[in-house]
Amino acid sequence: MRTNRSQTFAYKKRSYSEPLGNVIGETDIDIWEKLDKRFRVLNTLVSHCINGSARSLIVYGPAGLGKSYTVEKALEDHPSYTIVKGGATKIGLLKTLYAYRSRGSVIVFDDCDSILLDLDSISLLKAACDTTEVRKISYLSNDKITADDEIGVIPSTWEFNGTVIFITNTNFERAAAKLQDHCTAMISRSHYIDLEMKTRRDYIIRIKQVVSQGLFKVMNLSADQIADVMDYIDVNQSILRELSLRMALKLGALRKDSADDWRDLADVTCRRSL
Repeated sequence: MRTNRSQTFAYKKRSYSEPLGNVIGETDIDIWEKLDKRFRVLNTLVSHCINGSARSLIVYGPAGLGKSYTVEKALEDHPSYTIVKGGATKIGLLKTLYAYRSRGSVIVFDDCDSILLDLDSISLLKAACDTTEVRKISYLSNDKITADDEIGVIPSTWEFNGTVIFITNTNFERAAAKLQDHCTAMISRSHYIDLEMKTRRDYIIRIKQVVSQGLFKVMNLSADQIADVMDYIDVNQSILRELSLRMALKLGALRKDSADDWRDLADVTCRRSL
């Protein structure tokens, strides 16, 4: 659903249709609509990954602002997907690609940028995400590699028809020199989404978007409690340890459980020392 440009996002102490600075001529409404569009596109492309019409998707944006949540939410009812977080060896990657090789299967690599540093791993990913009509993956080894008891031994060459989603905090378009060639090769094989969250102001608007979509629903915060949390974020935006949905949830929990002194608790635990 598109946002009405006349809409304002008023909490208890201030109107968030006011520009917060940093970008000349860009209002909060403009940023809201920009981010709304990009997350709608992300949802659509994840749907394309699920039905197999998209082979590879790279999602770039800062940590803690909804990339992973959006992808996982779209996949939660899908029967064939896996999420790999933190890292993977080349053998682990090989086994995962083979296990989810069928059309409609989706592999999500979430914050696994270390894969890009291993030449064998990046070669496997390039083959899996290639734009050729038939994607063949080969891994020649003297040792037999077994995926699991049900799948058995992985052949040295097989066809991959699954989909890969790569969620990253690394800007593939401006990667470090040692990663640039690999990142460029992956972009050429993939749909690439830059979620365009680069400034403090972008982060705050994104937090407000997710709050408006029910971030605090599970906490049963009242409208006044939500207003207090959002006002605290706005007033302290330059000294909070991070601007993220995680921080908003921390503050929401403090506001709910410590009504009298929640700001003192937040000052001590959520703000950087000056």
